[in-house]
Parts: sequence; C-alpha cells; structure tokens
Amino acid sequence: MNSAAESEPHWPAPVNSEQERRAIRLEIAVVLVITFGLSGASAALSLLESALSPGGVGGQTVALNPSRAAQSTIDLLFQLLSVARLLGWAALGLYLLWRSGIGPKLIGLARLHRRPDVLPGLVLAAVIGIPGLCLYLVAHALGMSVTIVPGSLDHWWRLPVLVLSAWANSAAEEVLVVAYLITRLRALGWSEDRSLLASALLRGSYHLYQGIGGGIGNLVMGLIFGRYWQRTNRLWPLLLAHALIDTIAYLGYSLLRGHVSWLP
Repeated sequence: MNSAAESEPHWPAPVNSEQERRAIRLEIAVVLVITFGLSGASAALSLLESALSPGGVGGQTVALNPSRAAQSTIDLLFQLLSVARLLGWAALGLYLLWRSGIGPKLIGLARLHRRPDVLPGLVLAAVIGIPGLCLYLVAHALGMSVTIVPGSLDHWWRLPVLVLSAWANSAAEEVLVVAYLITRLRALGWSEDRSLLASALLRGSYHLYQGIGGGIGNLVMGLIFGRYWQRTNRLWPLLLAHALIDTIAYLGYSLLRGHVSWLP
C-alpha cells in the first residue's frame, strides 16, 4: 500500500541554472505576448478610450460574443475559430508544462470526480458568480462599468456556440493563468503569495475593458481561484466553476434580454 507521502504530488524543485531561469522567463514572456499579456494591454487601452469618450466608461457598451459576419454560416465558422484559438492557448500551456516534466495529472487534471471536483466547482461558481453579478450591477449604476452584452448572436446555433465559448474561455484562463503561470513562477523560485498575486493581476488586467469594476472583480476571482488551486492542486473545480459562470451569463442574457428591468 502506498504511503500518504508517496501519493502527494511531487513538484520539481526550482531551477538553479541561470541559463534555465532565462529560458523560463523567455518562455513566460512569449506565452503572455501571444495570449493574455497582450489582451491585458489591449484591455487597458480600451478602458482609457472609454474614459475619454463622451459619456465616460458608463456610457459605453461591449459585446463579449459579437456577430462576426452577416451570413449565418460564415459567422458560425468565425465563432468556432475563436473557440479553437482559446483551446489552442490552453493546449500550449499544457504542452509546455508536459515538456518540463509536469503532466496534466500533476496540475489537477486527472480523472474528474464528483466529490472533490464537481461539488467544489458548484460552490466556487456560486461564491464568485453571485457577488460578481451584484458588483457589476453596482459598478454599472455608479458609471464605473461599461454595459456588457454577454450574448448578442441571433442565429439558430447561438446557444450551443455560447456554451462552447464559455468552456473555451474557462480552459484557456484556468490552464494558462493559474496552472501554467503559477507553476512556471514556482520554477523560478517565486513564493506562493507572489505567484498568486501575479496570476490575479494578469486576470484582472485583461478584463479592464469592462471597467474598473470588472478589473477588480476578476482580480478577486483570481486570488480565490489561484489560492484554491495552490492548496488543493485540483484544476477541475476551477474549470467547472468558470465555465458554469460564463454559461449562465451568456445564456441568461440571451434568454432574459428585454424581459427584466434590472438587466442593463
């Protein structure tokens, strides 16, 4: 019978070679440039543009899943390409970790289990999703948030595509921003707190296009999600919670738009 110590994850020690450390820094920089790092810079510029526009931040509207073409089939293909891009980002993070000796099982992507994965995922979705919606409504009322349109597609295929988008967003963000980034910062010898803060700040940065409220809300989400992963080493709950939050937001908006007064 395996001992408890033998069943615990065995993380590689931080690298000591300066050449290896430079290689990891370069890898992180390249990954962030082609994924969420540039997204963060773009979101900051969008926030600045909104603040300088007539009506300020509160007078702007942002569509999260806008239509990309007038023809239904072409639009569908554009949406699927967006999904594929996000899944490709997640695959890149998994591949780079695997190449460094850290497989999916080690970062918490072993077989999905109901008790340690699904139930915590539902709890995290409620803990983040409900206060997040309240924060958005308050920030919007105070003019600190743009009007967010989670789902503006009108084609017959909109609902399944919105669900795919929700899962793709979840995969890209939780794999890259939590598992990949924190793991690679560990290899550089960063402390858990410092790595967590870097991950949360990155998550908050690429949501700044939603306004200050969106940035702060996602910063808090990053702190909670990152700390949960650090303590449990299970990534499935984060993936499930994020996908559920986005799915409810996308589908809920599509179904409730024009039928309730409190929805901006």
